[in-house]
Parts: sequence; C-alpha cells; structure tokens
Amino acid sequence: MKIPFVKGFDEAALDKYLRNTGWLMFGKALALVVALVIVHHLGPHAFGDLSFADALTAIVAAVGTLGLDTFIIREIINNPLKKDEILGTSLALRMGVNLFLIPLTIGIYLLLHSLSDKPGNPLTWIVLLLSFVSFFKSFNIIDSYYQSQVQSKYVVHVQNSCLILSSLVKILLLWLKTPLIWFAAALTFDSLILALGLVFLYQSQGQNIRNWTFSRSRAISLLKQSFPLILSGVMVLLYMKIDILMLKKNGSTEVGIYSAAARISEAWYFIPSAIISSVFPAIINARKTDMDRYNKRLKNLYDLLVFISLPVAIFVGIFGNEIIHLLWDMEYEGAGPMLSIHIWSGIFVFLGSASSQYLLAEGYTIIAFQRTAAGAVINILLNLWLIPLYGGVGASVATLIACITTTFWIIFIPKTRQQGLLMLKSLFMVSLFQKFILLARSTK
Repeated sequence: MKIPFVKGFDEAALDKYLRNTGWLMFGKALALVVALVIVHHLGPHAFGDLSFADALTAIVAAVGTLGLDTFIIREIINNPLKKDEILGTSLALRMGVNLFLIPLTIGIYLLLHSLSDKPGNPLTWIVLLLSFVSFFKSFNIIDSYYQSQVQSKYVVHVQNSCLILSSLVKILLLWLKTPLIWFAAALTFDSLILALGLVFLYQSQGQNIRNWTFSRSRAISLLKQSFPLILSGVMVLLYMKIDILMLKKNGSTEVGIYSAAARISEAWYFIPSAIISSVFPAIINARKTDMDRYNKRLKNLYDLLVFISLPVAIFVGIFGNEIIHLLWDMEYEGAGPMLSIHIWSGIFVFLGSASSQYLLAEGYTIIAFQRTAAGAVINILLNLWLIPLYGGVGASVATLIACITTTFWIIFIPKTRQQGLLMLKSLFMVSLFQKFILLARSTK
C-alpha cells in the first residue's frame, strides 16, 4: 500500500530503510518486551531508583558526545584521505571527556542524593556503573564512519545482534531474580558489547583502528564547529530527562510510575531517526539543484512523520489506562493518565528530529541550541510549578509543552519561519485534506 504523502518521494530510500532496519526493529521489539518485564520485576520503587540514576548519568553524558557525529560524517566525506586522523582525534576527545565525566557524575549525585542514600548505598554504586555507559559509547564514532560511506546496514546488523544478546542476558537476570544493581550492570554491559561489536566490524572489513592518529589542530577545529551542538545536546537531555530528577522529591515510587509510562511512550523514538537517516541525503541533494524540490521533500517528510505518529498518539491517548493495567495490572496505578498525556509528545519529537536535520543542513546550529534551550527552560519552570501539584501527571504536561515549544520555536525566527509553517501544516494534515478534495473533485 502506498502512502499518499510519499508518492514520488524517494520510495526507493524508504524501501531501503525497511530492509536495513527490519531486523533492528525486531531487536528493539524484543528489548522492549524484556524491559516491560523488568519494570514489573523491579516494582515502582526500585525501578524509580534505576530511572533516576539513568536520567542523571544521561544528562551529564550528553556533554561526552561533544556534538561530533554530524561533523565526523561531513569531515570524512570532504577529506576521505584524512579518515584515520578524523576518527582517531574524535575518539581521543570523547574518551578523554567521558573519563572526566565519571567522577563528575558521582560528585553531582552525592550533592543531590537524599539523606537515606548515603555514599556506599546501592544507588551510589548504580550511578557509578551507569556513568561508564558514555565512556563505551565513545566508539559510536565508528557508526558515523559507516554513515559517511552509506553503509549503515553493517552497523544495523551489529546493533541488532547486541540487542538480542543484551535481551538474553536480562532474561537470565530475571530468571535468577537478581537485585537492582545487576540490571544497572546490564545497561552498562549493553554499551560495552556494542563498542566491542563496532570495533570488530571495523577490523573485520580490512580496516585497522591502530592506524588512527590524533591531531591537535583537528581537535580544535572539530570542537569549534561542534560547540553549539554540545550545548544543544545537553539541553535536549535536560528537557527529556529533568522531570525524572525533579520528581525524586516526590519519592522513588512516583519516579517509577512516571518512568514506566515514559518508557512505553518513548519506546518508538528510534523510528524517526531511522527514517530521516535514510531519506535525508536525497533531500540534501535536492537542495543543491532545486530549492522547490528541496522544500517539497521536507514537507513530504513532515507529512510522513505525522502520518505515522498521530494515529498512535490518538489510540494510546484514549486507552492509556487500559494499556497500563494490561501490562502491570494495578502495580503501576496512576501511570495511565501520565501515558495518555506523554504519548502526544511523540508527534513533536518526530517533527523536531526532522527539523533538526534541516537546521544542521542550513548551518543554523545557534538556532538549534536556542530552541532546545527554550524547551529545557520551559520544562524546568513548568515542573517547578506542576510537579508539587500533580506529581507525574504534571511532569507529563510539562514535557509535552516543552516538546511543542522546542519543535515550533523556529516559527518565531524569520529565516526559519517557512519550515515552521510547513510543520504546522503537516500537523493539521493540510496536505491530506487537499489530496482528498482533489480526489473528490476528480471523481465527480
């Protein structure tokens, strides 16, 4: 069946996306099922502790990416003979920063922890374990290399194999009924085996990581270019994760109930990234030759993302409570209304992912930072107001408003307003209605 939005719009690229990510989607589905069982096994309080530690380490780890992914791809495409220097410099930068972030994360936790979570208690060790995740993710630069060679299918196979292995390990932990800290170790293990898998892939295809070199001038150049994206990445994680940290004042159980709802709501956020990475090269090529086609393809991409996300938001928004009860009975009572609100954020996450690539393609990195900063500030302010009044429901509302703000911030900036209006038209399905009207007229 053909989707009306994508008629004539890089259908080959979409077919390629489906082929390359079919197994990855299977792996993601398996990982989600295992995650839902883990949520049930741990219960709201323990799962709340794990979610808090994960959110804290993820926010700090956002600095460790150094915003380099996009620039690594661009640098390798522009200077293929400097591949080893670019990859070696990027890896050294990431590993160095992420090593520094490990004690920093522990220090931040010790400043934030409650009186009951003294140093040496399980949650301290959980934070320590999870702080190593970003260090192992330094090797994700190999993924960027394969993207630059339009060979992401190899990375997909590695990711899927790691997802399946990780799921089997977690199933074993569930069978053994292990305590919370083992599941934190399993999350760290996920990033470790992916790093090893990427290195093995790179080495097995005739490449040699030992040939990588470090260049001080290259490091300075990369950091100068990526600095706005470092700040932007931190802001993205802030407005996506800060609610969990701020909910901790209401207790670990409230954090666990909210995190359970958010886990379901966010389970499919990998889909827009996969679609966009497949079709955006064709959009960029259109920009070089035909601006009208460029804007049309962007509009079609926005239409497609709304076409995918809106029905899910409507369905889960209506049946959120029933979904929670079906999965966990009454154990996570109260998560249903949170899920029914939080799921609507997905529409704006989808659109925001696409428009972020547009901003990078146009060189508007400062605008990308501005809009994520606005979303983070609004989310924090709304959480300060709504969480004391409504708990997790208030956090869900704050997240939704922050996502809307971040996505449509570009409407208020003259040089990006057109893209904001295109997204707004897609959100209200203007193209679909126009096609239906034309179809109705043609059948008269």
